[in-house]
Amino acid sequence: MITIRPTHHPFRHELTVPGDKSVSHRSIMFSALAEGDTRVRGFLRSADCLSTMACFRGMGVDIEETDGELIVHGRGLHGLQAPADTLDAGNSGTTTRLMAGILAAQPFSSRLTGDASIQKRPMGRIIRPLTAMGADIRGEKEPELAPLLIKGSALHGIDWTSPVASAQVKSCILLAALCAGTEASVTEPTLSRDHTERMLGAFGGKISTEQYADGSATARITPCDRLVSPGVIDVPGDISSAAYFLCAALMVPGAEILVRNVGINPTRAGILEVLRRMGAVIEEENRTESGEPRADLRVRYRELAAPDRDANGVLVIGGEIIPALIDELPMIAVLATQLPCRTVIRDAAELRVKESDRIAVVTENLRRMGAGITATGDGFIIEGRAHLHGAEIDPHADHRIAMSFAVAALAAEGETRIDGEECVSISYPEFWRELERLL
Repeated sequence: MITIRPTHHPFRHELTVPGDKSVSHRSIMFSALAEGDTRVRGFLRSADCLSTMACFRGMGVDIEETDGELIVHGRGLHGLQAPADTLDAGNSGTTTRLMAGILAAQPFSSRLTGDASIQKRPMGRIIRPLTAMGADIRGEKEPELAPLLIKGSALHGIDWTSPVASAQVKSCILLAALCAGTEASVTEPTLSRDHTERMLGAFGGKISTEQYADGSATARITPCDRLVSPGVIDVPGDISSAAYFLCAALMVPGAEILVRNVGINPTRAGILEVLRRMGAVIEEENRTESGEPRADLRVRYRELAAPDRDANGVLVIGGEIIPALIDELPMIAVLATQLPCRTVIRDAAELRVKESDRIAVVTENLRRMGAGITATGDGFIIEGRAHLHGAEIDPHADHRIAMSFAVAALAAEGETRIDGEECVSISYPEFWRELERLL
């Protein structure tokens, strides 16, 4: 258990957050499936990403670890070896769902599992499209839950319409088609994260995306004989990790934060739009456009007026922007308690099936701190101008809950105690050390 006391002094802090988790996962996957060696700089050495690395090592991929970078010796699209043991995804939903797509097209059988949390998370959303492609995949104990038993098969193409915007579902299908050498498309109600499409293009894959007037989008992959290493992948800082410190600056009068080299991919940067809608001023410095655009982000404290309210004076966060900030919603909910208005977060039912039921857990813990909040089926109703007080926080082993409430503690009266604080290693192993430096 860690104890956090509120800060009564404004801080000015500059930091660089760890590499983007989504990009780090994919840097291992695509480098392993490519021909040639790939140097990965800025790789996030979190528990989730290390699970992906371990899975590929279990299939014969040689990965060297040096100071500051990885060297992945690619085996090509058809060079993976049958694993001698069960592949363990740990706590990583990205590893589990994307690996399932790759494994479904291999000429060998495999068993893929994860920790207790992963074994409760819904896998039907990938099992159904993979089965429609001809895959032999099923849950070992329950039909749509891990552990997954996967017998490699000759897959055929598919045009899949996903009921939810999910980068994991989309990427699973695209990777299965890539390894099977077939065409496939995935249509989503709104555009989800496009890290897979961007990285596939960097390795010479054939991928296109079309967006429609109603907000939906289709990603389409066509067969290619090989992927070729681009030589170097430079992973930007993770905007999800940066979000905690950007919001901290907005909760402590007089504070200022500069976070360097943050990835601002438009399909991930919804947090920046929402903060601006709340009234924050975010300066983007040293912006560069590359495979993954990035910038230094500077935020100074200002009293948030939430000017972008509806006719009833409510700030509504929902619709197409939700997939671009789904992981930041717990932090946004905390910040919303300080606005001069009610906030409604909706269209975020996906929060129910993350590492925890984040709707229930955020509601439980904000109430402990004295906030007025009501859970709904797909989000929250949050009352503003809350006077938060210290409390004992149970993050339910969810890294994003623990970090969000660490920021809440900075503006609360009295001590806040967070149980099971080690869960932050899933995405940000250095978080507590960085918070201590800030204070």
